[in-house]
Amino acid sequence: MPGGTIGIVGGGQLGKMMTISAKNMGFHVGVLDPAGDCPTAQVADWHIIADCDDVLALEALAKRSDIITYETSKIGVESLNAVIDSANVPQGTDLLAITQDRLLEKSFLETNNIVIPPYETIISPTDIQEAIDSIGFPCVLKTTRDMDQQYILHTMSDLAPSMSLLREGTCVLEALIPYEKELSVLVAGNGQEYTTFPVVENIHRDAILFETIAGADVADDVAEEVKRIGLQIGETLALQGILAIEMGLTESGSIYVTKLTPRPHSTGNYSIDVCSMSQFDAHIRGICGWPLGEVQLFSKAVTVNILGEALNTSVRLIPEKSDWNFYYYGKKRTVNNRKMGHITIPTATPETVLNEIDATNL
Repeated sequence: MPGGTIGIVGGGQLGKMMTISAKNMGFHVGVLDPAGDCPTAQVADWHIIADCDDVLALEALAKRSDIITYETSKIGVESLNAVIDSANVPQGTDLLAITQDRLLEKSFLETNNIVIPPYETIISPTDIQEAIDSIGFPCVLKTTRDMDQQYILHTMSDLAPSMSLLREGTCVLEALIPYEKELSVLVAGNGQEYTTFPVVENIHRDAILFETIAGADVADDVAEEVKRIGLQIGETLALQGILAIEMGLTESGSIYVTKLTPRPHSTGNYSIDVCSMSQFDAHIRGICGWPLGEVQLFSKAVTVNILGEALNTSVRLIPEKSDWNFYYYGKKRTVNNRKMGHITIPTATPETVLNEIDATNL
């Protein structure tokens, strides 16, 4: 209930926006993060400066908090498990463990009859030829743990440089399906009831999320199926909090689930401006056991991420764009491809806004 304390592991921008929601709902908030000037610490009530996997620091966070959540999905499961008997972690660690290992994630989805891209497990270089014969080109070789490491293979000549990934351990070879659109949906739960946010389309540049269109321009039956998949996964997990589910839509209308993320997600930042409840509100309500209800989309919108190289450009746009909602995360160090903020533009015509964004050099 209001007046309690929520401890957040991780101090990035998602934690900052989570904290703002929590404080609006009457909670005190503490954060654990190694950076003294992290975005979440700028708005939280107190800050433990330590690594997110530091068991002693997690114990200290648990002693000062009524419940614990996380804004980073890279926290060590073993570290969190070491304190879970003395801490109230509504999300648990099972989902975190599943989403940190591509093979566990694929196994979970297959077990629950969720369609995923064809794949093969690669343990040694000798496995690759047989896997390619099964999957075909193009395909992508990924490590099971580091979500950023992957090689796209178009022909056999691409194999040599990809072999370095096998030194990292077991890999996954996955079919590279030509998607017409990349979609995602957020599902929120409180352990007993579940609700979905609007289906959105995501546009990536160099594997970095650049724009999100809410709601996605897809057929009604596609949107309903995406939401059905989201609810099925949420209910299976007895989800508490927010889960982001990324999917690919082919030209023929087939839907493949590609990734799960067990926390608020950049693809849901639009919800602050155009939904009856933001993803951060829903996350706090979910982990606290509050009712959720149906999420309404009041207006279509486009959200564009402000990456490090476009930070100065975005600031120069503020006087010109009175109908754009600017958010800056307060990160002290500007790095190319690092998310420094985002802009949400409510609109009845997303295509017009996308062209407007293209004209700004963001």
